Amino acid sequence: MLRQFLDISKIEAGCDEAGRGCLAGPVCAAAVILPNDYKNKLLNDSKQLSEKQRDKLRPEIEKEAVSWAVAFVDNIEIDKINILNASILAMHKAIEQLKVIPELLLIDGNRFKPYQNIPHKCIVKGDSLYMSIAAASVLAKTYRDEFMYKLHLNHPEYAWNKNKAYPTKLHRDAIAKFGITKYHRLTYKLTDDQLKLF
Repeated sequence: MLRQFLDISKIEAGCDEAGRGCLAGPVCAAAVILPNDYKNKLLNDSKQLSEKQRDKLRPEIEKEAVSWAVAFVDNIEIDKINILNASILAMHKAIEQLKVIPELLLIDGNRFKPYQNIPHKCIVKGDSLYMSIAAASVLAKTYRDEFMYKLHLNHPEYAWNKNKAYPTKLHRDAIAKFGITKYHRLTYKLTDDQLKLF
């Protein structure tokens, strides 16, 4: 079982993102405030769960959460401000949408920029330690996967329904064969022989 909270005296929001390492599409972040007595044996870091398990968890998290929100930052913005800043911006956008103001932010990873005056704590592998971060990881991952599946319908040659735009061999081979789309991140190394894009 994951830990329910870091500080029970505060309203905690767990935050995580999905899609940092992808070659195309947006980065997606989620923020989740869970009730202090929330329990779920299945809930874990989204990367440890099957797609079926994540899809089962998502509506339950949305139903049980005190508040939750999801936000996207697109590939154009990622290329402008870099993926780290885009990931943090997506988290800020998600936190901003919460209907309850958190008193402490639990951030998955080791980098974050303060959001307003809310204290935060960065926790490496936090999505495998705290329920609220794990819940955020599930929402971020499922919403981004859903988004990439919709893009796949217009660009089936890249198999985004399977690779979700991660740098698989099939994805890189498709870029080499078909070129890039308006959804690809131009600041990323998109093909194996690529040095720089102009």
